[in-house]
Amino acid sequence: MTPPDTAPPATMTRAELRRAFLRSFPGIAPAIIIAAIDQTIVATALPAIAGSLGAVERISWVVVAWLIAATIAAPVFGRLGDAHGRRRMLFVALGIQALGALVSATAPSFAVLIAGRLLQGLGGGGLATLAMALIAEAVPPRERGQFQAYIVASFTTASLLGPLLGGWLAQGFGWRGIFWAMLPLSALAWGLALRIPARPGSGGSFKLDVAGVVLFAAFVTPALLALQAAQRLSLAGLPLILGLAALAGLALLLLLRQERRARDPLLPLALLAEPTILRSNLLTGCAHGALVALVTFLPIWLQSVRGLAPAQAGLMLLPLSLGGAMGGLTAGRLMTRTGLGMPIAGFGLGLAAVALLAVAWLAPGLPRPWLALLFVLVSFGTGCSYPTSQITVQVAAGPAWLGAAAGSVQFSRTLGAAIATTLLGTLLFGTLAAGDPQAAALFARLVQEGPALLPGLAEAERVALRDGLTGAFRAAFGGAALLVAVGSWLAWRVPVQRI
Repeated sequence: MTPPDTAPPATMTRAELRRAFLRSFPGIAPAIIIAAIDQTIVATALPAIAGSLGAVERISWVVVAWLIAATIAAPVFGRLGDAHGRRRMLFVALGIQALGALVSATAPSFAVLIAGRLLQGLGGGGLATLAMALIAEAVPPRERGQFQAYIVASFTTASLLGPLLGGWLAQGFGWRGIFWAMLPLSALAWGLALRIPARPGSGGSFKLDVAGVVLFAAFVTPALLALQAAQRLSLAGLPLILGLAALAGLALLLLLRQERRARDPLLPLALLAEPTILRSNLLTGCAHGALVALVTFLPIWLQSVRGLAPAQAGLMLLPLSLGGAMGGLTAGRLMTRTGLGMPIAGFGLGLAAVALLAVAWLAPGLPRPWLALLFVLVSFGTGCSYPTSQITVQVAAGPAWLGAAAGSVQFSRTLGAAIATTLLGTLLFGTLAAGDPQAAALFARLVQEGPALLPGLAEAERVALRDGLTGAFRAAFGGAALLVAVGSWLAWRVPVQRI
């Protein structure tokens, strides 16, 4: 089976590029914004959901269910888009996401809400993967950077603004208002997606690798649950973590065996093992993982160590959004002008590593404007890696495998975020436990209950926690710097350095 050549012309005039942008981007951007917001918008409404549905002990499933489904959906929609057309599958993903929002908004019980979140995750994972592939389908590699950068800027901004929007909706309309608000957004995205030019997929006798999908789900689900359990920093949960890890390992072995035998594999192993694709995916996992881990733990640090109010802590996260968008746009434009890819990512991640080291040693005493500037540099540097790694993987994969390539990048980012958050959380807890067991116990409660725990602590407890976290976060920032530095090293070792 030889797929049709759906690649755009190798060169396009400025007028042709502008027409391609106006045809595709307005239809793709709303889809990627929905996927980004859907992932984070529920964060500030979790206490209200727990109180309404009586699920305090299980409330993390509202987030975990979405994450699991989105991770599974990324390669599935990538392969289906390659075979049946990416525009067509984008409509399918939008429909699944909207159905999930409707189920969540009307959920009479917590179990039904989780079912809705699973549907939303399936749709969201498909949207994120297909959006990247659709841009690659519309413009040639050299000019692709600036368009991919707009998508990256939209995704980063929407992800970080999601909790603020969710808090506003939950306060004004109740937590169900969060899900009702997604429906008009989905309708708008559906209408705008009609502008995207329809291109055929490979068609032919393609058959979805159902066994591969099942085994992939059997690997991803316990793996992410094990990482989620590890974030609670409790020795009592160690047997569960080990059992889930063993189950994930067994499923992975069976998955690899299945993918080597399948005619149309879900995960084309030979393609994904190609050095350019493998190293690009590893570096984007390191970069994205470090950034997500920082966003996860920074509110605790800002409130407990810096003494900021919740609203002020939220505002201090905005530089991460601004810097990420600026980094993506800058890298995209530089790629278009120079044709360089991985050197831009290498320099950007190196800058982010240096900025993180500065945060580690100077942050406790820095004035807020200088701290915000360092946050901008961190996210600017990591933002440079997003379009460069995405496009490098697409170029190495070729037009017939754009969906599979985009799915592999999305999977790497999701799994990288889960692993990095767990590693930095363990580093934080280990440093605290070595210095002050009482502070370590308080931090474990903070991870589980959130910064809302802080006002209820006694003054002595707050002082002990602040002193302990000052040193612990220094180690965590250093760990994040190491992750980003590894990403920079990988960028220089990617065989394809120029697009």
